[in-house]
Amino acid sequence: MTGFEVIPLAELGRPRIDVTVRISGFFRDAFPHVVGLIDDAVRAVAALAEPAESNYVRAHVEEDTAEHGDRRRATARIFGSKPGAYGAGLLPLIDARNWRSDADLAEVYAVWGGYAYGRGLDGRAARGDMETAFRRIAVAAKNVDTREHDLVDADDYFQYHGGMVAMVRHLTGANPEAYVGDSAVPDQVRTRTLGEETHRVFRARVVNPRWMAAMRRHGYKGAFEMAATVDYLFGYDATAGVVDDWMYEKLSAEYVFDPENRDFMKKSNPWALRGVTERLLEAADRGLWAEPDAQTLERLRATYLELEGDLEGDDQ
Repeated sequence: MTGFEVIPLAELGRPRIDVTVRISGFFRDAFPHVVGLIDDAVRAVAALAEPAESNYVRAHVEEDTAEHGDRRRATARIFGSKPGAYGAGLLPLIDARNWRSDADLAEVYAVWGGYAYGRGLDGRAARGDMETAFRRIAVAAKNVDTREHDLVDADDYFQYHGGMVAMVRHLTGANPEAYVGDSAVPDQVRTRTLGEETHRVFRARVVNPRWMAAMRRHGYKGAFEMAATVDYLFGYDATAGVVDDWMYEKLSAEYVFDPENRDFMKKSNPWALRGVTERLLEAADRGLWAEPDAQTLERLRATYLELEGDLEGDDQ
Protein backbone atom coordinates (compact mmCIF):
# COMPACT_ATOMS: atom_id res chain seq x y z
CA MET A 1 0.00 0.00 0.00
CA THR A 2 1.41 3.36 -1.02
CA GLY A 3 -1.44 5.79 -0.43
CA PHE A 4 -5.18 6.30 -0.08
CA GLU A 5 -8.13 8.15 -1.58
CA VAL A 6 -10.86 9.83 0.44
CA ILE A 7 -14.27 8.47 -0.56
CA PRO A 8 -16.76 11.31 -1.26
CA LEU A 9 -19.61 11.56 1.26
CA ALA A 10 -22.21 10.95 -1.44
CA GLU A 11 -20.56 7.65 -2.33
CA LEU A 12 -19.88 6.70 1.29
CA GLY A 13 -23.55 7.05 2.19
CA ARG A 14 -22.97 7.54 5.92
CA PRO A 15 -21.10 9.87 8.30
CA ARG A 16 -17.31 9.51 8.61
CA ILE A 17 -16.61 7.58 11.82
CA ASP A 18 -13.90 8.69 14.25
CA VAL A 19 -11.61 5.71 14.93
CA THR A 20 -8.98 5.45 17.68
CA VAL A 21 -6.29 2.78 17.34
CA ARG A 22 -4.27 1.07 20.08
CA ILE A 23 -1.21 -0.45 18.39
CA SER A 24 1.19 -3.01 19.83
CA GLY A 25 4.91 -2.38 20.25
CA PHE A 26 5.57 -4.96 17.54
CA PHE A 27 3.26 -3.16 15.09
CA ARG A 28 4.96 0.15 15.91
CA ASP A 29 8.40 -1.29 15.16
CA ALA A 30 7.52 -3.44 12.15
CA PHE A 31 5.09 -1.17 10.28
CA PRO A 32 6.04 2.49 10.78
CA HIS A 33 4.93 3.22 7.20
CA VAL A 34 1.40 1.94 8.01
CA VAL A 35 1.29 4.07 11.17
CA GLY A 36 2.19 7.06 8.98
CA LEU A 37 -0.52 6.24 6.42
CA ILE A 38 -3.22 5.88 9.08
CA ASP A 39 -2.18 9.20 10.58
CA ASP A 40 -2.21 10.85 7.13
CA ALA A 41 -5.74 9.51 6.55
CA VAL A 42 -7.02 10.86 9.86
CA ARG A 43 -5.61 14.32 9.16
CA ALA A 44 -6.87 14.32 5.57
CA VAL A 45 -10.42 13.56 6.71
CA ALA A 46 -10.17 16.11 9.54
CA ALA A 47 -9.26 18.79 6.99
CA LEU A 48 -12.35 18.26 4.80
CA ALA A 49 -14.86 21.12 4.68
CA GLU A 50 -17.84 18.98 5.66
CA PRO A 51 -20.65 19.46 8.21
CA ALA A 52 -20.06 18.13 11.72
CA GLU A 53 -22.94 15.66 11.52
CA SER A 54 -21.36 14.04 8.43
CA ASN A 55 -17.73 14.03 9.60
CA TYR A 56 -17.21 13.09 13.24
CA VAL A 57 -13.43 13.18 12.82
CA ARG A 58 -13.49 16.85 11.83
CA ALA A 59 -16.10 17.68 14.48
CA HIS A 60 -14.00 16.19 17.29
CA VAL A 61 -10.74 17.70 16.02
CA GLU A 62 -12.32 21.16 15.87
CA GLU A 63 -13.80 20.69 19.35
CA ASP A 64 -10.48 19.64 20.89
CA THR A 65 -8.47 22.31 19.06
CA ALA A 66 -10.83 24.96 20.39
CA GLU A 67 -10.21 23.65 23.88
CA HIS A 68 -6.39 23.53 23.92
CA GLY A 69 -5.26 25.23 20.69
CA ASP A 70 -3.03 22.40 19.37
CA ARG A 71 -4.43 20.88 16.18
CA ARG A 72 -1.68 18.27 15.96
CA ARG A 73 -2.62 16.96 19.38
CA ALA A 74 -6.29 17.03 18.38
CA THR A 75 -5.64 14.77 15.36
CA ALA A 76 -3.74 12.08 17.32
CA ARG A 77 -5.65 8.80 16.97
CA ILE A 78 -2.89 6.18 17.21
CA PHE A 79 -1.69 5.27 20.69
CA GLY A 80 0.74 2.67 21.95
CA SER A 81 3.42 1.79 24.46
CA LYS A 82 6.32 4.08 25.27
CA PRO A 83 9.08 3.87 22.63
CA GLY A 84 11.11 0.74 23.36
CA ALA A 85 8.39 -0.75 25.58
CA TYR A 86 5.96 -3.57 24.76
CA GLY A 87 2.62 -4.78 26.09
CA ALA A 88 -0.39 -3.24 27.80
CA GLY A 89 0.65 -3.90 31.40
CA LEU A 90 -2.46 -5.82 32.43
CA LEU A 91 -0.98 -9.33 32.52
CA PRO A 92 1.36 -8.69 35.46
CA LEU A 93 -1.46 -6.87 37.27
CA ILE A 94 -3.89 -9.78 36.80
CA ASP A 95 -1.20 -12.35 37.63
CA ALA A 96 -0.28 -10.55 40.85
CA ARG A 97 -3.99 -10.26 41.78
CA ASN A 98 -3.08 -6.69 42.66
CA TRP A 99 -6.21 -4.83 41.51
CA ARG A 100 -9.55 -3.93 43.01
CA SER A 101 -11.65 -2.17 40.38
CA ASP A 102 -11.90 -0.80 36.85
CA ALA A 103 -9.93 2.22 38.04
CA ASP A 104 -6.87 0.03 38.66
CA LEU A 105 -7.18 -1.68 35.27
CA ALA A 106 -7.69 1.65 33.48
CA GLU A 107 -4.76 3.29 35.27
CA VAL A 108 -2.34 0.60 34.08
CA TYR A 109 -3.79 0.63 30.55
CA ALA A 110 -3.38 4.41 30.36
CA VAL A 111 0.12 4.48 31.85
CA TRP A 112 1.32 1.81 29.42
CA GLY A 113 -0.58 2.96 26.34
CA GLY A 114 -0.74 6.74 26.57
CA TYR A 115 1.84 7.58 23.88
CA ALA A 116 0.86 9.11 20.54
CA TYR A 117 2.22 7.94 17.19
CA GLY A 118 2.08 9.41 13.70
CA ARG A 119 4.06 11.87 11.58
CA GLY A 120 6.37 13.76 13.93
CA LEU A 121 4.82 12.34 17.09
CA ASP A 122 7.08 9.29 17.57
CA GLY A 123 5.65 8.18 20.89
CA ARG A 124 5.04 11.55 22.52
CA ALA A 125 3.51 11.26 26.02
CA ALA A 126 -0.20 11.88 25.45
CA ARG A 127 -2.25 10.24 28.17
CA GLY A 128 -4.75 13.10 28.33
CA ASP A 129 -5.33 13.02 24.56
CA MET A 130 -5.73 9.25 24.67
CA GLU A 131 -8.36 9.54 27.40
CA THR A 132 -10.20 12.24 25.44
CA ALA A 133 -10.35 9.93 22.42
CA PHE A 134 -11.36 6.91 24.53
CA ARG A 135 -14.28 8.80 26.10
CA ARG A 136 -15.82 8.91 22.62
CA ILE A 137 -15.45 5.18 21.90
CA ALA A 138 -18.81 3.46 21.42
CA VAL A 139 -17.47 0.27 19.79
CA ALA A 140 -14.32 -1.64 20.76
CA ALA A 141 -13.28 -3.95 17.92
CA LYS A 142 -10.52 -6.52 17.57
CA ASN A 143 -9.70 -8.35 14.34
CA VAL A 144 -8.39 -11.93 14.22
CA ASP A 145 -6.87 -12.97 10.90
CA THR A 146 -5.56 -16.47 11.64
CA ARG A 147 -6.80 -19.87 12.82
CA GLU A 148 -3.50 -20.44 14.65
CA HIS A 149 -4.69 -18.44 17.67
CA ASP A 150 -7.94 -17.59 19.41
CA LEU A 151 -9.02 -15.09 22.04
CA VAL A 152 -7.94 -17.13 25.04
CA ASP A 153 -4.70 -18.83 24.03
CA ALA A 154 -2.59 -15.68 24.39
CA ASP A 155 -2.66 -12.80 26.85
CA ASP A 156 -2.52 -10.06 24.19
CA TYR A 157 -6.20 -10.32 23.38
CA PHE A 158 -7.54 -9.57 26.84
CA GLN A 159 -4.77 -7.03 27.52
CA TYR A 160 -5.41 -4.87 24.44
CA HIS A 161 -9.07 -5.51 23.63
CA GLY A 162 -10.34 -6.23 27.15
CA GLY A 163 -8.21 -3.37 28.44
CA MET A 164 -9.85 -0.99 25.97
CA VAL A 165 -13.31 -2.08 27.15
CA ALA A 166 -12.31 -1.58 30.81
CA MET A 167 -10.76 1.82 30.06
CA VAL A 168 -13.86 3.10 28.25
CA ARG A 169 -16.10 1.75 31.03
CA HIS A 170 -14.01 3.53 33.65
CA LEU A 171 -14.04 6.84 31.73
CA THR A 172 -17.71 6.83 30.70
CA GLY A 173 -19.47 4.57 33.19
CA ALA A 174 -20.78 2.31 30.42
CA ASN A 175 -19.44 -0.65 28.46
CA PRO A 176 -18.79 -0.02 24.77
CA GLU A 177 -20.16 -2.55 22.32
CA ALA A 178 -17.40 -5.14 21.82
CA TYR A 179 -16.90 -7.03 18.55
CA VAL A 180 -14.41 -9.49 17.08
CA GLY A 181 -13.77 -9.52 13.34
CA ASP A 182 -12.78 -12.90 11.88
CA SER A 183 -10.90 -12.56 8.58
CA ALA A 184 -9.00 -15.86 8.77
CA VAL A 185 -10.84 -16.88 5.59
CA PRO A 186 -10.71 -13.66 3.52
CA ASP A 187 -13.76 -14.43 1.35
CA GLN A 188 -15.86 -15.42 4.40
CA VAL A 189 -15.28 -12.55 6.81
CA ARG A 190 -17.40 -12.73 9.98
CA THR A 191 -18.11 -10.21 12.72
CA ARG A 192 -19.30 -11.53 16.07
CA THR A 193 -19.94 -9.91 19.42
CA LEU A 194 -17.19 -10.56 21.95
CA GLY A 195 -19.66 -12.69 23.92
CA GLU A 196 -20.50 -14.81 20.85
CA GLU A 197 -16.83 -15.29 20.02
CA THR A 198 -15.95 -16.25 23.59
CA HIS A 199 -18.73 -18.85 23.64
CA ARG A 200 -17.61 -20.20 20.27
CA VAL A 201 -13.98 -20.56 21.37
CA PHE A 202 -14.99 -22.03 24.73
CA ARG A 203 -17.00 -24.82 23.12
CA ALA A 204 -14.73 -25.39 20.12
CA ARG A 205 -11.44 -25.58 22.02
CA VAL A 206 -11.38 -24.85 25.75
CA VAL A 207 -13.67 -27.72 26.83
CA ASN A 208 -13.38 -29.78 23.65
CA PRO A 209 -12.41 -33.35 24.68
CA ARG A 210 -10.13 -33.67 21.63
CA TRP A 211 -8.15 -30.56 22.58
CA MET A 212 -7.82 -31.65 26.18
CA ALA A 213 -6.65 -35.10 25.03
CA ALA A 214 -4.05 -33.40 22.83
CA MET A 215 -2.81 -31.37 25.80
CA ARG A 216 -2.45 -34.56 27.86
CA ARG A 217 -0.03 -35.86 25.23
CA HIS A 218 2.23 -32.86 25.89
CA GLY A 219 2.81 -33.50 29.58
CA TYR A 220 4.01 -30.53 31.64
CA LYS A 221 3.56 -28.03 28.78
CA GLY A 222 0.07 -29.31 27.98
CA ALA A 223 -1.02 -28.78 31.58
CA PHE A 224 0.55 -25.32 31.47
CA GLU A 225 -1.49 -24.46 28.35
CA MET A 226 -4.70 -25.54 30.06
CA ALA A 227 -3.90 -23.37 33.09
CA ALA A 228 -2.93 -20.42 30.87
CA THR A 229 -6.25 -20.70 29.02
CA VAL A 230 -8.11 -20.34 32.33
CA ASP A 231 -5.92 -17.32 33.22
CA TYR A 232 -6.66 -15.61 29.90
CA LEU A 233 -10.40 -16.31 30.17
CA PHE A 234 -10.32 -14.81 33.65
CA GLY A 235 -8.44 -11.77 32.34
CA TYR A 236 -11.04 -11.19 29.63
CA ASP A 237 -13.81 -11.55 32.20
CA ALA A 238 -12.13 -9.10 34.57
CA THR A 239 -11.79 -6.50 31.81
CA ALA A 240 -14.82 -7.13 29.60
CA GLY A 241 -17.22 -9.42 31.50
CA VAL A 242 -17.37 -12.26 28.96
CA VAL A 243 -17.48 -15.42 31.09
CA ASP A 244 -20.88 -16.73 32.20
CA ASP A 245 -21.41 -18.68 35.42
CA TRP A 246 -22.03 -21.92 33.49
CA MET A 247 -18.59 -21.55 31.92
CA TYR A 248 -16.89 -21.38 35.33
CA GLU A 249 -18.90 -24.43 36.39
CA LYS A 250 -17.82 -26.25 33.23
CA LEU A 251 -14.15 -25.34 33.79
CA SER A 252 -14.38 -26.70 37.33
CA ALA A 253 -15.98 -29.92 36.12
CA GLU A 254 -13.59 -30.52 33.21
CA TYR A 255 -10.26 -29.15 34.44
CA VAL A 256 -10.38 -29.83 38.20
CA PHE A 257 -12.93 -32.56 38.94
CA ASP A 258 -12.67 -34.75 35.82
CA PRO A 259 -10.60 -37.75 37.00
CA GLU A 260 -8.56 -38.05 33.79
CA ASN A 261 -7.56 -34.38 33.58
CA ARG A 262 -7.07 -34.09 37.34
CA ASP A 263 -4.75 -37.13 37.47
CA PHE A 264 -2.87 -35.93 34.40
CA MET A 265 -2.20 -32.50 35.88
CA LYS A 266 -1.37 -33.80 39.34
CA LYS A 267 1.23 -36.08 37.78
CA SER A 268 2.59 -33.80 35.03
CA ASN A 269 2.25 -30.31 36.51
CA PRO A 270 0.53 -29.98 39.90
CA TRP A 271 1.32 -26.24 39.93
CA ALA A 272 -0.94 -25.85 36.88
CA LEU A 273 -3.81 -27.62 38.66
CA ARG A 274 -3.30 -25.46 41.74
CA GLY A 275 -3.24 -22.34 39.51
CA VAL A 276 -6.52 -23.31 37.81
CA THR A 277 -8.19 -24.01 41.15
CA GLU A 278 -6.93 -20.76 42.66
CA ARG A 279 -8.10 -18.73 39.64
CA LEU A 280 -11.59 -20.23 39.79
CA LEU A 281 -11.82 -19.42 43.51
CA GLU A 282 -10.63 -15.87 42.78
CA ALA A 283 -13.38 -15.47 40.16
CA ALA A 284 -15.91 -16.38 42.84
CA ASP A 285 -14.31 -14.11 45.45
CA ARG A 286 -14.39 -11.14 43.08
CA GLY A 287 -17.98 -11.74 42.03
CA LEU A 288 -17.07 -12.45 38.41
CA TRP A 289 -18.53 -15.89 39.01
CA ALA A 290 -21.69 -14.37 40.37
CA GLU A 291 -23.61 -17.33 41.79
CA PRO A 292 -21.31 -20.34 42.14
CA ASP A 293 -22.74 -23.61 43.34
CA ALA A 294 -21.86 -24.02 47.03
CA GLN A 295 -20.80 -27.64 46.56
CA THR A 296 -18.56 -26.73 43.63
CA LEU A 297 -16.84 -24.04 45.71
CA GLU A 298 -16.34 -26.44 48.60
CA ARG A 299 -14.76 -29.02 46.30
CA LEU A 300 -12.49 -26.36 44.78
CA ARG A 301 -11.34 -25.21 48.22
CA ALA A 302 -10.67 -28.79 49.29
CA THR A 303 -8.70 -29.44 46.11
CA TYR A 304 -6.65 -26.28 46.60
CA LEU A 305 -5.78 -27.14 50.20
CA GLU A 306 -4.84 -30.68 49.20
CA LEU A 307 -2.56 -29.43 46.41
CA GLU A 308 -1.05 -26.80 48.66
CA GLY A 309 -0.19 -29.46 51.21
CA ASP A 310 1.26 -31.80 48.57
CA LEU A 311 3.41 -29.09 47.01
CA GLU A 312 4.68 -27.83 50.35
CA GLY A 313 5.57 -31.42 51.24
CA ASP A 314 7.48 -31.79 47.96
CA ASP A 315 9.42 -28.59 48.62
CA GLN A 316 10.70 -29.76 52.00
